[in-house]
Amino acid sequence: MGRGLSPWGRGCVQAALGTCLLISLQCDLTGWWENDLGSKMHVSKVDSQGNFSGKYYTAVSSAQKPIEPSPLIGSQHLDEDGQCTFGFTVNWKFSDSTAVFTGQCFAGEGGEEVLQSTWLLREKVDSLPSDWKATRTGHNVFTRLG
Repeated sequence: MGRGLSPWGRGCVQAALGTCLLISLQCDLTGWWENDLGSKMHVSKVDSQGNFSGKYYTAVSSAQKPIEPSPLIGSQHLDEDGQCTFGFTVNWKFSDSTAVFTGQCFAGEGGEEVLQSTWLLREKVDSLPSDWKATRTGHNVFTRLG
């Protein structure tokens, strides 16, 4: 039996006489990912409820301290078509800030997994009048490493 499988979503297993058996696989967030800015994250095992944890290794920061790996914790919506939605929080260990990411898993043109995400970064400010500048927003695309 030959395989024409994408890492998740619908795949094709070549059976005898050239027939193709369609199978459906779940999006699996477990493992190493890298985004378009060079930041990396490692997601540990996703449990049966869709909960996961891991570490985030940012490549960019405006903090005055050295960058450190920071814990992440999140949840994945487990569905049948493989294109799951997810969200996670990163508690930055080197700055007074927290980030939340939300997104969806897609199959890229070559069948590779792509995580499209939008994030909010909240930095601590000294006073209520400074609140207006405390939150940033952005978008990142993650692809699987290795």
